[in-house]
Amino acid sequence: MIIENNGVKGLKSDLAHLDEVSAKLGFVRWQWEYYRATYDLKIEDKATGGDYFLRINTRVETGKLESPYAILYIEDVYIGKATFPHGLDYQSPIPDQVMKIATSKLSQLKTELSH
Repeated sequence: MIIENNGVKGLKSDLAHLDEVSAKLGFVRWQWEYYRATYDLKIEDKATGGDYFLRINTRVETGKLESPYAILYIEDVYIGKATFPHGLDYQSPIPDQVMKIATSKLSQLKTELSH
């Protein structure tokens, strides 16, 4: 599910700052190519035992990934339920408590990137 009106779409940051801020919030950066990176946050639903991932897609505006000075902008933000063995189901309903955590993390990310 795409999280609309998430507050972070369109924000820009250099790679070093985005990596630092996102890691502090629990995200892990996965790099796919020189011009795109994905940041994932695992959220565990203790009530059901399900795992969910909040995923932030970024794209390079200037430079290339692995240069700490590359400027990235945030594209879409997704949330999905982890499926076996290595997938995400973006169609599954997201429990309220998981969405609260995701919304809180996005709000924190927006605050940190706005400074």
